[in-house]
Amino acid sequence: MLVGKTLYLRGGYLDNSLKFDEHGHIIGSSPQGSYTLSAIEISKTHLTKHKVELEGIRYGLHFGGQLASEDLSKAYDRVRITQKKKTVIITVDREIVVNPKKKKEVKTGKEKSKKGETSVSPPGQAAAPAEISEADQLKASIAAVPVAEQPGDPQSVTTTTSPLHATKLLKDALSNIFAQGLDERMVAAMPEFWKLYYEAVAAKSDYRPKDPAVLRQNTVDKKAQLLTKFEPDSNEYAQANGVAGMALYHTVVGADGKAQEIAVGRPIGFGLDENAVEAIRKASFEPALKDGKPVPVLLDLVVQFRIFSNRTNVHSNPEPTDKPAEPILPGPYSLQHP
Repeated sequence: MLVGKTLYLRGGYLDNSLKFDEHGHIIGSSPQGSYTLSAIEISKTHLTKHKVELEGIRYGLHFGGQLASEDLSKAYDRVRITQKKKTVIITVDREIVVNPKKKKEVKTGKEKSKKGETSVSPPGQAAAPAEISEADQLKASIAAVPVAEQPGDPQSVTTTTSPLHATKLLKDALSNIFAQGLDERMVAAMPEFWKLYYEAVAAKSDYRPKDPAVLRQNTVDKKAQLLTKFEPDSNEYAQANGVAGMALYHTVVGADGKAQEIAVGRPIGFGLDENAVEAIRKASFEPALKDGKPVPVLLDLVVQFRIFSNRTNVHSNPEPTDKPAEPILPGPYSLQHP
């Protein structure tokens, strides 16, 4: 069911060692990131009585720059994030199958022991063993295996007498942890700027603002302008894997000069789109004017992400020159697109 398949890790957990309980809820905590950093290709599985252990490789998604209305059959490349000879280990606890309790037989008539008599087993026959509760069976089962094979959260493990029920619970847990593709649950859990992108993908059209009162830049008397410095951060995954390029974001700039609705236009992936949107939300704009009044408009922002080096590091200072030069942009920067 899993080996050889590339799955999306719901929740975007970034740790390389993850533990989940029998319902698919994470045990402990883990940093979370973009779904574009959460593709896992399962290479091995190991099933024991108490848990299933999955081994795999994490991939990042690097988009090719297609608009939502364009052919997305090859919209992205998978780039291996997990270092060579390293793997991602994911364990999922299992519900424990125990023996059902035996019903006590009720003696009637002559079978009932007389008052004061003591029941003694016939010579050579051992006494019937005392019943073991399901809780005791669970404790004994966990104690009987090495620590490495014990469930991640013994306190939350439940028992059942039905192997079918335990199997169904495991499959449900795996469904809560992984998505086979970008299903409805996966998209529903994404930030709004990704939802708007995939709505446009489904409609095979470009993004349109939900508010019909939002104007276009070419229909106003004075266009909206970016006022503040705008440098979305890169991240360690992109830098380590040489992911750079340009991305496009559709932004509704309100009459107050603040970014309102934002949609991904041309994604880049690798968690960089999240950084760009965060920077857009913090930016300030000069609002557009129509008939002398500020009005909301749709502004496209083109963002370029670059790879840093010792010569272009964000902390380095430009060398002095004798003549004025264009300002050096040490990192990602934005261009307004009319």
